[in-house]
Amino acid sequence: MQKTIITVVGKDTVGIIAKICTYLAGNEINILDISQTIVDGYFNMMMITDTSASKKNMTDIRHEMHQIGAEIGVTIHVQHEDIFNKMHRI
Repeated sequence: MQKTIITVVGKDTVGIIAKICTYLAGNEINILDISQTIVDGYFNMMMITDTSASKKNMTDIRHEMHQIGAEIGVTIHVQHEDIFNKMHRI
């Protein structure tokens, strides 16, 4: 299993989750866990995904997710689990 952490932040609009999940499903990326909140009109989502079945490499996924974020007005970060853990270690 190759876990990837995806975070999404921005102004709430219709279809954010749908757009992201459509991309993930189309690229055989499985959602293992998801948490999302909306606070005072701001959308925040964190997903843990498994990218091991995807034919795309991490660089392509990261770039394409960034493009989707630009299209829908949110910031999307994609990080391999190991990098995420090292960045958030106390």
